[in-house]
Amino acid sequence: MSPHHTIRIEEAFDEFLLSRQAMRCSPRTIRTYRSILGRFIQWLKKEGVQSVIQLSPRHVRKFMSQTSGSQWTLNGYGRAIRTFLNFLVQEELVDHKISIKVPPPPKQRLPFLNSSQIKQLLEFCDPQEKAIILLIVDSGLRRQEVCNLKIGNVQIESGMIRVVQGKGNKDRIVFIGRSTINALLDYLPDFNCRERESPLFKSSNGKPFNEDTMRRMFQRLSKRSGIKVTPHMLRRSFATLSLKLGMDLVSLQMLMGHASIETTRKYIQLLDDDLQNAHRKAGPVDRLNLNITSFASD
Repeated sequence: MSPHHTIRIEEAFDEFLLSRQAMRCSPRTIRTYRSILGRFIQWLKKEGVQSVIQLSPRHVRKFMSQTSGSQWTLNGYGRAIRTFLNFLVQEELVDHKISIKVPPPPKQRLPFLNSSQIKQLLEFCDPQEKAIILLIVDSGLRRQEVCNLKIGNVQIESGMIRVVQGKGNKDRIVFIGRSTINALLDYLPDFNCRERESPLFKSSNGKPFNEDTMRRMFQRLSKRSGIKVTPHMLRRSFATLSLKLGMDLVSLQMLMGHASIETTRKYIQLLDDDLQNAHRKAGPVDRLNLNITSFASD
């Protein structure tokens, strides 16, 4: 038996977390893995599983059957555990793949803001809040990507923004239009005089925006405006409104920084009337001139 087979489950967990840190996963992602997999590891120990060689799909199924929560929660647990198991195979800590089925996420339309809601929300914004709202709706940036922006990442004349080390440690280019550029200049009239390495957005104490700062800002805006809003809702708004206004799916995928076009599809929240209008414009039978004659049955 290979000495790898004797590695304890806690050691494998530590190695996994180290690998994610080396991959420059975000602190939030690391915390998620630590929380979910930490609970899984503790459960395994109670089941008598001490080393990775003892792991089996049955352990995962039993753990998932005893885990409570929404379908989204179970999907998150399943994906984290699957990533950990794949790591064990890649690192040759086990000699066979442990395949599991991850509970699918719920099939539901996720909330986004339409144009009238966005206009209403902007009425309750100060200049910095307005700049952030329009920036996300116009570019589809993630919350952490907004927090990480520096003055030098934004070409204010052209509206081109360089996203450095976005999700998956990938750089990409996004764009904003003239209205969003003007909102940024209203917020920072001396934009071109600022240090290039200076954070684009700062809190009232002068510190760069972070996850907590952003969360509190959106909580205040939701309460002030009466419209529930989160950064992710605005990202979905970008995807949905862009598609409705004619952007092709491949360009949308690249702007959102998705590795798979299927991920982009999940962000698009089309309503029933959108689908009906799309069919009216492109439904094939009415446009093929089939000369189908209606008749009344006897």
